[in-house]
Amino acid sequence: MEQKYLQLLQELIRTPSFSKEEKATADLLCNFLEKEGVKVNRLVNNVWATNLHFNPEKPTVLLNSHHDTVMPNAAYTRDPFSPDILNGKLYGLGSNDAGGALIALLATFLHFYEAKDLNYNIIWAGTAEEEISGKNGMELLYPQLPTIEFAIVGEPTLMNMAIAEKGLMVLDCVAKGKAGHAAREEGVNAIYAAMDDIQWFKSFQYPEVSDFLGPVKMSVTMIQAGTQHNVVPDTCKFTVDVRTTDQYNNVEALEIIKENVSCEVTPRSTRLKPSFIPPEHAIVKSGLSLGRTTYGSPTTSDQALLDAPSLKMGPGDSARSHTADEFIYLKELEEGINLYIKLLEKVVS
Repeated sequence: MEQKYLQLLQELIRTPSFSKEEKATADLLCNFLEKEGVKVNRLVNNVWATNLHFNPEKPTVLLNSHHDTVMPNAAYTRDPFSPDILNGKLYGLGSNDAGGALIALLATFLHFYEAKDLNYNIIWAGTAEEEISGKNGMELLYPQLPTIEFAIVGEPTLMNMAIAEKGLMVLDCVAKGKAGHAAREEGVNAIYAAMDDIQWFKSFQYPEVSDFLGPVKMSVTMIQAGTQHNVVPDTCKFTVDVRTTDQYNNVEALEIIKENVSCEVTPRSTRLKPSFIPPEHAIVKSGLSLGRTTYGSPTTSDQALLDAPSLKMGPGDSARSHTADEFIYLKELEEGINLYIKLLEKVVS
């Protein structure tokens, strides 16, 4: 691994980049690319670039990861913004999620940057607000890009291939009743009305089960009702977390829910879609030939905002994401760059 990539990752770690506050890290990425002689594009805090011999007649592959981070948690024993290297580990907030993937994809992009006669154009994009699924990240950038044939989304996966990813809907549900005095036979208890629907959410199984993601999962996670002990509540509000699969898009899943419950159901959004890339896709077959394995991911990423097949893959381990004293192994970074290059060579060259 060239020293310049490690130094850039260390600079990114030193620079706070909480979601919606990524201006300084976007500046770092722009400056790095410009020093490499690459024309840089920027939209708010999203940074992207195309290969030197971009040809609009060719299909395009997107290499994407994010440069925002979560807030450091209280259990940190180290300075989260100090990119120290100890025993082969690079410590620091965002080192594993997803600085390693961001830098490895950038190195891969630059490896192919000046290549002629590629089968694909290549775009590298470092995006903002991924950790909060914000509207000024990939959702803002994607319409500005050429049509994407497929994408590699960099997240820590131990360089194995997440070929499916669950989508997410958060539902605000309201069960209605009629207020009355609890001591008399008055009113219609909204809590009891909600209980019937909550039981349905608990027990219902969608008929189609994904080979890679399993069943659609619905979890009631919050509930609020009542104002005082002697008043039958006329309203009960509860929240449902719905994780969709490639078998049902969010709109289809929502329609089934509304057909089966009596409460009012309002999705906060249907934009975080499930994703899937077929196992027979060329990029997946390339990964399999390199000894990589495939799996379905229960967590969401910028894949949810892409309207193209995508593969989630990157150096680092998802189990370290958002944990105290976050780190990535230097050997993981080097392996990530080498594997990304080999993965793409079989498809784009």
